[in-house]
Amino acid sequence: MSPFVTQSLAADRPAPARRRRAVVRSVTRTEELRLQIADDIVGGRIAPGTALEEMEIAKRYGVSRTPVREVIRDLAASGLVETRPHRSALVAKPSLDRLRGMFEVMAELEALCAGLCAVNMTASERGQLQAIHADLADLTRKGDETNYTFLNERFHTFLYAGAHNSYLTELTLATRARLQPFRRAQFRNLGRLALSYAEHDAVVTAILRGDKAEAAAAMRAHILTVEHAYERYAESV
Repeated sequence: MSPFVTQSLAADRPAPARRRRAVVRSVTRTEELRLQIADDIVGGRIAPGTALEEMEIAKRYGVSRTPVREVIRDLAASGLVETRPHRSALVAKPSLDRLRGMFEVMAELEALCAGLCAVNMTASERGQLQAIHADLADLTRKGDETNYTFLNERFHTFLYAGAHNSYLTELTLATRARLQPFRRAQFRNLGRLALSYAEHDAVVTAILRGDKAEAAAAMRAHILTVEHAYERYAESV
């Protein structure tokens, strides 16, 4: 048993004959580029107001212009970049008040998803959730920040779908797209991987018990902790 998995979770989960493994996919070059540029912007290495010239960005990161265009579109969705017709995109940075407001909305949306998962998830979905959660434990032990980040996204996306409310899923995904670079920055804090996993564990335990209120409360607390972790990171750079 992983040291990260609580005794309560072990007691409540059904015992499948063979645990299914969540697949940790490889990271594409475009995804790597998006993460690198987002990290450089959030970390202050690319200053607000900087023009993102496609040729210069491609040269700086050793890629072609094609992934650069895609990455700029993705970063615009998160609010890190402002696109301008027929001109280079500019680096933007939301104010702290704006980010706090976005995190507050995200916390409520994800809390609603988690609560609905507790009552709406099928037995098959609960098994898949356990598999993803167990693989996150493996990545936590290894300190594998990159793959944890991507599987963490899958964990949250799986909960959006598990709520079985397509409109809620749409709203939650759209809000996460704007916050994703800031959510990822939290993992720069020492020990954050293990704490993130422990917070997930509280959510998973409540869902497997069918406890709607506790699942919502645990997820809300998790997202607000992510906000505080980002703010601590932002103060340190």
